[in-house]
Amino acid sequence: MKILLSSSICTLLLLGFLNGPVESRTMHADGCSANVHFHELHKHFSDIRSDAISADGEIAVKLLDTSLMKNVQEGQTCCFVRLLLRFYVERVFRNYESSQPHQQRCASSLANAFVSIRKEMHKCHCNCGEETQRTIDSVLAKFDKLQIEQAAQKAVGELDTVLEWLEGLAPKS
Repeated sequence: MKILLSSSICTLLLLGFLNGPVESRTMHADGCSANVHFHELHKHFSDIRSDAISADGEIAVKLLDTSLMKNVQEGQTCCFVRLLLRFYVERVFRNYESSQPHQQRCASSLANAFVSIRKEMHKCHCNCGEETQRTIDSVLAKFDKLQIEQAAQKAVGELDTVLEWLEGLAPKS
């Protein structure tokens, strides 16, 4: 019995060392911050990326462009992050469907991570300017012009742009 128990403990320790620590980084948006596990976000996204992109029949339409995020006005990053997370949690992940159970679980994991980040961000007071609201409204208008399932697929396929931008808000230690 002792041999089995010590063997199990050794196996668990080995697996822990092989997987490495789950690294979180602090994302800063104006005076607000949130801990984000970017490695997990990228892993889950990479598992669903090809499915989302291959199902995108509206390749001429782009919901999110890097210029949108890079041109966020000074002092509006917190607001933009909150509105962007809200868009993904309430509109995109809610309507994203995959026929593959593993990909659906990955999308759920991404949604849960976004909910956690959003919860941390809601502790902060972010002032939203007119320009920031107009920018998000333009994304919503493009989203609403598409059929809901198609729009959700497109937004999921564009998550690499979002993740890259969010990661830019979290300096490496």
